[in-house]
Amino acid sequence: MTAESSYGRLDDDDYPAYTMGRAAELLGTTPNFLRAIGEARLITPLRSEGGHRRYSRYQLRIAARARELVDQGTPIEAACRIVILEDQLEEAQRLNAEYRRAAAEARTETDR
Repeated sequence: MTAESSYGRLDDDDYPAYTMGRAAELLGTTPNFLRAIGEARLITPLRSEGGHRRYSRYQLRIAARARELVDQGTPIEAACRIVILEDQLEEAQRLNAEYRRAAAEARTETDR
């Protein structure tokens, strides 16, 4: 692997660049919080060859949203479910917008 391809991975939101300790530090939480949201299946960290958890920036954003909810008094299991549903809704809305654009383009093509 070249240095340039390694640096490119750092721009990848899904690249597991953060250790559990660093992830907890960035989120202002504890490793136990990360374990708990993992047990609730909100995020599944990848494992290094040595078996250590590694988190991506995308996973940290999801964990940060769950932490916001927990800090507001939401039980962790409920916070994880809310974040999952928010993520699913966002994806459904994105797909719906794509389908609408495609349908509009198809109508434009048939009108010609």
